[in-house]
Amino acid sequence: MNAPRHVRGEFARSRIPDVRPLDRFRSIKIKLGVLVAATVTLAAFITWFGLYNHLGPSRTLPIAIVASLIVTQLLARGMTSPLREMTYAARRMAAGDYSRRVRATSLDEVGQLADAFNTMADDLEQADTFRRELVANVSHELRTPVSALQAVLENLVDGVGTPTPETLRAALEQTGRLTRLVSDLLDLSRVDAGITSLDREDVALRPFLDDAVEEARLSGHAVEYDVATEPGLTVRADRARLHQLVANLLDNAGRHSPPGGVVTARATGSDDGVDIEVSDEGPGIEPADRALAFERFTTGGTHDGGTGLGLAIARWVTTLHGGSIEVVDTTVGCRIRAHIPDLQPDLRPDLQESR
Repeated sequence: MNAPRHVRGEFARSRIPDVRPLDRFRSIKIKLGVLVAATVTLAAFITWFGLYNHLGPSRTLPIAIVASLIVTQLLARGMTSPLREMTYAARRMAAGDYSRRVRATSLDEVGQLADAFNTMADDLEQADTFRRELVANVSHELRTPVSALQAVLENLVDGVGTPTPETLRAALEQTGRLTRLVSDLLDLSRVDAGITSLDREDVALRPFLDDAVEEARLSGHAVEYDVATEPGLTVRADRARLHQLVANLLDNAGRHSPPGGVVTARATGSDDGVDIEVSDEGPGIEPADRALAFERFTTGGTHDGGTGLGLAIARWVTTLHGGSIEVVDTTVGCRIRAHIPDLQPDLRPDLQESR
């Protein structure tokens, strides 16, 4: 589809090289002053030159006016070219193209506006990309359990299958996948809305991790769990959000561990907080993929029933607490460490181990 005529005209004009000798000035007022001074000086010089050489006003005055207009056009074009580029880019954005950027070389208010415009364009492009990926990924994540659940129910209705415990368990597993996805999407909406607040309290980490592990055992993953904490280790955090963090890490580790593997939850103290680590004996995360491990709907190329939101929510929880989360180098499996600041502990170096 052809672009509107005014857009094509603006694009053609934008291809003309700009001369921007005034970009070094930091104020539009100074630029206008320089522009006026340059044109007046040029006109006065041409007038003096013409009169000194006896050209007469009839020739000197038109030459001075034309020369002043040419200089004004050259300097003014460089001053206003960012505004024209922004106009063209804004119209392209209205048509769905967020790739246009403005050449921001000026130091004045127009240059600052161009920088702000480019930042806004980057944000809009990222938001549009995320929106497209969100629709595609959510559709994919919903289609798999819905299709499986529909197949089970159709077999039961048509009399092909019978409602055996195995059949009902399969339907329940797909329903569980849908429940987890909806829950993750609700948490994601809270992240984007920025409406989540923290209710901090002193959390004793040993019983906290024990409870999280007991709950993780109910997921049915064929793995064993270990808990290791420093005695008396306490952190001031939001208990519900911290549980959300650990639960997502344990679920991720349980899904990626081989049958009979061991998932370890460990808490240790540091100078300004605690480090909570969850490790597994699965295939691990390649170093090249670790930067994207905490992005939304990133599943590492696996199809294990995960929604691809667990690690993204874990990063959100640590960020809410002012902490950080990372994938730690390890020789076997995957180890993820979340740092939660503001430690209030009774630290000792020995660890309590339990199976």
